[in-house]
Amino acid sequence: MNNKEFIAELARRTKSSTKEAQQKMNALVQEITERLCDEDSIMISNFGTFETKKRLERVLVSPTTGQRMLVPPKIVVGFKQSNTLKSKIK
Repeated sequence: MNNKEFIAELARRTKSSTKEAQQKMNALVQEITERLCDEDSIMISNFGTFETKKRLERVLVSPTTGQRMLVPPKIVVGFKQSNTLKSKIK
């Protein structure tokens, strides 16, 4: 399902226009993004949890050249499915 199909389905289910559904979706994505930038976790019932994790600085070795490279620390986003969603998928 692509974004256009998803927005159309969201509009149908909420009995709203596609423009309103797009605005709702944009607001949701913006709020999730802002919370994750603040390093908060977001739990959505029966769906899962988005959380940020700090990856430490590490050294990588290129397999072709053998050159060592330092990878700086960074923050990554993780997602953990809820058990309810896992059981529905199976």
